[in-house]
Amino acid sequence: MAMRSAGELWQAKAACRGPHSTAFFPPAHAERKEERLERESKAKSICAGCIVREDCLDYAMRIREPHGIWGGLNEVERKQLMDRRAG
Repeated sequence: MAMRSAGELWQAKAACRGPHSTAFFPPAHAERKEERLERESKAKSICAGCIVREDCLDYAMRIREPHGIWGGLNEVERKQLMDRRAG
């Protein structure tokens, strides 16, 4: 995909857009493990039905996004995937 102009057009089709987008990133206050797991589970369930999930994950991996749920994976899961691809 090309950069920004045409390359990120998938974002307009993302299922995470809208009021529930807050589930994809941690809140400004500290969150308990149970709260994080619940928030991430909600975000991942939205990703599961998203038509641009693969584009989203590819984007996050390409820019090495350090925060949030992208393409159905959290930060740790994306790092593990990146490590597997490298090794």
